[in-house]
Amino acid sequence: MGKEVIVSREGNIGRVTVNRPEQLNAMNAAARSAIAAAFEQFGADPEVRVIILAGTGEKSFIAGADLGEFAASGELDPEQMRDEWRMTDVAASCPTPIIAMVDGFCLGGGMELAMACDLRVASDRSRFGQPEINLGILPGAGGTQRLPRLAGEGRALELMLTGRMILAEEAERYGIVNFVWPAEELEARTVELAEQIASKPAFAAERIKRATRSGLPLAEGLRNEQELFAECFNSPDGKEGVAAFLKKRKPRFNR
Repeated sequence: MGKEVIVSREGNIGRVTVNRPEQLNAMNAAARSAIAAAFEQFGADPEVRVIILAGTGEKSFIAGADLGEFAASGELDPEQMRDEWRMTDVAASCPTPIIAMVDGFCLGGGMELAMACDLRVASDRSRFGQPEINLGILPGAGGTQRLPRLAGEGRALELMLTGRMILAEEAERYGIVNFVWPAEELEARTVELAEQIASKPAFAAERIKRATRSGLPLAEGLRNEQELFAECFNSPDGKEGVAAFLKKRKPRFNR
């Protein structure tokens, strides 16, 4: 994957770490491509049950895009933007749950990538923001769509129209972040959460993510949910889980 992004595996947990600390982990094209490739690689590996996305160092998770590289590219067109930020779509559609472990600045495209992940946890020293308006632009990697879904339209508009940064605790109150932990506990608590998710049946976890992410109108979404429920219920894991519950024993799911 190259030095821009470090990809590793620890048991059934995949690790994807943006490795540009001198640039506050701002993502250039190589980093964005490597992140997408890593998500696709882990998503296709049945042995990987959870992915943790992080940034190198204590100052920044991901401080957006490498604006110098963008400026040098000249005029942008929508198709180019879709190609440049494919990683957010890959994250959202990846069958494997992804946890964004935020320590430090989580800004612009970094926040948009975190919002494309399934869960977001943060250290108490982290800062979040969509500051694009300060540059005369707007969030272009999903911020205008994903932030309202997490924080509500009013709060999302406030954050995007003012461009202000918020503390991790405020992000948690707004529903942007699931958990905020002391910085010295972040790694251990994130791994503990990942292991908890990894212990659950992957067949059901993937379908929970697929149903939740479908973005369908209510009636169609409910039909999709019912179809996926039946698929899970009829699966070996579903039969084992129900049988174990009725017999008051611990289930033995497929690994």
